[in-house]
Formats: sequence, structure tokens, C-alpha cells
Amino acid sequence: MTILKSGMSRRRLLQTGMAGIIGTGVAPMMFTKGAWAQEFCNNPTGDTVTLGLNLPLTGAYAEEGADEQKAYELAIAHLNGEGDGGLINVLTPSALKGNGILGKKVGYVTSDSQTKSDVARAGATRMIERDGAIMITGGSSSGEAIAVQGLCQEMGVIFMAGLTHSNDTTGKDKRRYGFRHFFNAYQSGTALGPVLSEAYGNDRRAYHLTADYTWGWTQEESIKNTTEGLGWETVEAVRTPLGAGDFSQFLTPVLNSGADVLILNHYGNDMVNSLTQAVQFGMRDRQANGKDFQIVVPLFSELMAKGAGENIKGIYGTSNWHWNLQDPGSVAFTKSFGAAYGSPPSQAAHTCYVQTLLYADAVERAGTFYPPEVIKALEGHEFDGMGNGRTLYRAEDHQCMKSVLVVQGNDAPTSEYDVLNVVQEVQRDTVDYDASIFGGELGPAEPAPVCA
Repeated sequence: MTILKSGMSRRRLLQTGMAGIIGTGVAPMMFTKGAWAQEFCNNPTGDTVTLGLNLPLTGAYAEEGADEQKAYELAIAHLNGEGDGGLINVLTPSALKGNGILGKKVGYVTSDSQTKSDVARAGATRMIERDGAIMITGGSSSGEAIAVQGLCQEMGVIFMAGLTHSNDTTGKDKRRYGFRHFFNAYQSGTALGPVLSEAYGNDRRAYHLTADYTWGWTQEESIKNTTEGLGWETVEAVRTPLGAGDFSQFLTPVLNSGADVLILNHYGNDMVNSLTQAVQFGMRDRQANGKDFQIVVPLFSELMAKGAGENIKGIYGTSNWHWNLQDPGSVAFTKSFGAAYGSPPSQAAHTCYVQTLLYADAVERAGTFYPPEVIKALEGHEFDGMGNGRTLYRAEDHQCMKSVLVVQGNDAPTSEYDVLNVVQEVQRDTVDYDASIFGGELGPAEPAPVCA
């Protein structure tokens, strides 16, 4: 035990070589969970534990980021035994006690990612190295999520992704230290296809405008695979820069393309702007190929629908969750969030809140903050009560498998928040898929000795 008390670091152990350590006669002790638990990044030794919230508080997805921050603060309050407890009361199974995490009070630090991947990675680095964050979470862009997930793998800090919808997050760019609750683009396509077929038929010509980064690319690919499988023809697919603001130069060619459907693979303010401008161009009032012209937004949220106003009416898409669902988890979360902030929560708020509770519950079940043990507690864990039905944190790729919602803009809203109707709740087995189809490797669970 003298070696452990002297503070020999894991880095020093590796430099010294195992031969010298074995010669002391204490080598077996170095490989117990308790011994290694003193060597991981930001092991909380005091009476508090710090979570790092990486949020797009500015940029194209800033509105989502603001709602995420509210959700994180609410989750942390509930973990610390404040308020009504929210989803802690309905999560099953649950090891949460409402007294922090492993008896330590939960605190947090924040960083504005600006909806930029490099800024998100730099912010996460600061929160780990400067602020001692034991877990990083947040983001509303898959570019942010993938950048931060890679960093967390390098530094041995668990990343509980916020809003990220690219197939790559739990596909080719998946990492052992990264976990995603939100659904993905492939699942959007699977859920949305039958609804589009019934609503618009199988003889359609589609024009795509696509956000030019990892989420847009995989969303375009997934919805193209779905619609072409129905018999639709893809006329054109054009990439647009994130945060473009003015989409008129991209919309003008649609009018003479021969397309009768415009698919907007945009999110956040980009979707609000591109949809609004498409309507201003008269696309919802025109005909093409003897059919009424249609607009589809494969992924959208309550916040986006509210921002788009009248323009969202009748438009189909998918969502991860909706505040008006009547299961116990959704009712509990909507009640808690509404009481705290005076408005219903968005899907971004929901997934961020849930991720915080799932991390805390995994630590409680593991009985330690040691990341490899927390990872084991999350992999293959099945739970209920969070608003998405029975959900599995799949071990192969760290993707949550659960139901997916097909939604439509409400034609007759009764309030400013009554902007979406749930058309169909597509069950988990319908949107399931083989984890190997997107490739990638999770990598090791053993933390690298890089965190000071």
C-alpha cells in the first residue's frame, strides 16, 4: 500500500514498467477497482461533484440550448432533493435517492459552444481541466456532440450527449465514453416513410436542402433511402451552410426543378428561416406534376414549430418526445418543468434532463464514479418511466432504443404551445436496426492517463 499512498500516478506506473512494480509484491492491489479508482480523471474526493454543461447559447441552435440549460438545472435540483423530484419518482428501476450522487451534492459549470464544434471541444476541455467536471453533457448539433465525445474518450470522462441526431454519433464516430438518448436519422426515416406514403402517395419528385455537416448528411441519406424505397425520385440534393439565414438563393432553383416535394434537412433557426422563406416563395400554394406541392421537415421540435408559426401547419416530421404525451413520465416532467419555467419543455430539454438522471442512476448502481464501472452500468441497461416507453441503452453502440414520434404541425392550435400533433407513436421494434450497419468502434473503457 505504500506505493498508493505515495501518490504514484498511473502515468508513472506505465513509465516505470511492470517488472519493478511486481518486484514490490503489491502488483495485484493495483488492479482492484478501489485502487484504480484513485487514478481516474477528476475523481470527486470532497462533498460535491461537478457536471459540465456544454450548451449552444448562441448560434443557429441557441433556442434549443437555452431550453436545455433549464432542463439541466431542473435535473440537478431534483438530484439534490429540491423541488418535486420530477422523473426520479417514476424512473424504474432506480437507485436515485434525491441526496445528490453517492451522497455528494451536485454542482455544475457551463460553457457556450456557439453551435460550433471547435468551440464546443475547447469548452469541454476547460470544464474538465479547470473546473474538475466528472461528466460532460449537452449540445444541439451532432458536430458538437461528435467533437466532444472524441475528447471525452481521450480524457476518460463520460459524455452524455444532449440533442444529436446524426447516424454517425452512435455509428462510425461512436465512442465507449459517449452515450446517446436521442434517436437518430435512420430511425426518423423508418418512422416517417409509411406516413408520407399514405399522405402523398409513392409517385413523387423530391428536392432536398441539407445542412452541410454530419447531421444533415446522414439525415439526407436516411430520408432519401426511405423515400426512394417508396418509389419517389430524388431530383436534386443541395447543401446549405449552417446558420445561412437567407435561403433565397437555394430556394429559387426549386421552382423550376420539376420537384413536387421540398425536403428541408434543417434544424433550429435554419429550419424556421428556410421554411418561412419557402412559404413566402409560394411553395405551399403551387402545383407541380399535377399534384399539390408539399414540404417535409424530417426532424423538428416544438420550439421550431412555435418559431415557424402558421407556416408549420400540416407539415410532417419526427420528434424524440412531446410534452403532451400522457404516460406518467411525460406528465411528471411537463408538470415539473412548467412549474419552474412557465412553459412546456421541448424535446431538447427532455433528452438533456433524462441523460442527467441516467448518468446519476448509473453511478449509484455502480457504487463508484470510476468511469469503466459506470459504463458497465449503462451498457445493456433497460429502464422505463422516462416518457419514451421501455428503453434499452444498447451495449453495442450506446444508442437508446425506444419509440419514435411522427408529428404534424397543428392546423388548429388552441394556444401558443399547442403547435404539434402526434400522428403516430412508432414502437421500438419497428425502428430497431443492426448496430453494425454504420460501422465504427467503441474503443477501450480503461481511461487514458491524460487528465491532470
